[in-house]
Amino acid sequence: MELLECRLRIDDIDAFVADLAEIGDRYNVTIQAFDARYVADRAHLEQALAFADRAFERGENVARDRAVEILLYAAGRRQIDRALEMGVSKGDNRAVVLIDCAGTDAGESDSEETETAALEAVTDLEAFVERTGTLARQDKDTLCAFFDVPPAERAATDASLAALVRERVALLEVEK
Repeated sequence: MELLECRLRIDDIDAFVADLAEIGDRYNVTIQAFDARYVADRAHLEQALAFADRAFERGENVARDRAVEILLYAAGRRQIDRALEMGVSKGDNRAVVLIDCAGTDAGESDSEETETAALEAVTDLEAFVERTGTLARQDKDTLCAFFDVPPAERAATDASLAALVRERVALLEVEK
């Protein structure tokens, strides 16, 4: 899995999604773009990816598309409409773009090269502005509101906010 932390300026969301799909098809990778405000940390997306893959292996996936299933797990929701809030939108975005070629016949080193090539193709898109550390700081208010982490819960534990978000992702797996 490769992550591209960046700024995007999206004029047409449908065209941007089509561009990502075309790159995904060209490199045989899964690509999902997230609004960085909703991503707790790298481990959050790694966990969502692992659960999505397990759902496909077991035939328990909700979405037909792997990228959408990853989005559902990252959002901790089974409703696609609610999970889409976590995606990028028209205008300026602090974003994280996940690129993964698991499930292909490529070897590990080939997978890394393929993911890197796909990542570079994303940076060539018109919507790409710059690479920047979008996961370096959390938007705690957005994370708490989106993942329903009340102040009382935060006060009752020494767990990090990222750990509480990952717990919500794990609970989705348990609740289905």
